[in-house]
Amino acid sequence: MNCEETRALLDGYADGELDLVNHLQIEQHIRECPECERAFQNRNKLKSVIADDSMYFRAPSDLRAKIRNSIRETKSEQHAEKWWRRRWTPILAASAALAAILLASLFLLRPAVSNDHLLAKEFVSSHVRSMMVDHLTDVPSTDQHTVKPWFEGKLDFSPPVVDLGPQGFELKGGRLDYVNGRPTAALVYQRRQHVINLFVLPSNGKPDSPNEASTIQGFNLIRWERSGMTFWAVSDLNMDELREFAGDLQR
Repeated sequence: MNCEETRALLDGYADGELDLVNHLQIEQHIRECPECERAFQNRNKLKSVIADDSMYFRAPSDLRAKIRNSIRETKSEQHAEKWWRRRWTPILAASAALAAILLASLFLLRPAVSNDHLLAKEFVSSHVRSMMVDHLTDVPSTDQHTVKPWFEGKLDFSPPVVDLGPQGFELKGGRLDYVNGRPTAALVYQRRQHVINLFVLPSNGKPDSPNEASTIQGFNLIRWERSGMTFWAVSDLNMDELREFAGDLQR
């Protein structure tokens, strides 16, 4: 993320309104860029100054007395409004109810964000987080017979670990991750300079399914179900090579 993109999102970052991916990217950029870090600190100082009680004006007692007198004079005018309210309130209430029904209909008819899409965003966030906080592996090893046993006792399932070194996808190790409210196995592969996170979790009875490819925030994803497991491959590797990776795993 460059300085221009960071400055555009600084307010949302300071108020905690960004999604996890953008939050982590800005956090890293600020650590590395003195100018953006200074801009972020200036925003925090401005917020502190605005929140200071000394910035607020307290009305003098004579002004408060005038306001109270004005309120009392207004009460006499309210009697004239009651007739208008008795006549038009039912009509306005009916109009508001109709508007609410129309809005509810539009909401129900609007295409819902699928659970798979939300889950895909979680996997992308986990992929980015593993790269940014230097927590790519808990068990760094190119040996599948070292990586697979490491998960025993840490998960309630045994993820398959495949050596794809001969195919050009080097196994780098594995780690525990936490996605969709449960512990998940993350197997790490590398193709040239591109890291692939392969997330594995039980499919909960779903039948085997073919590959489903998607792209979120510049990252490519491929998902499939096989042998009681759900697999999500996430990487900035181009989609053709990521499809090749998924195909080699399923052979």
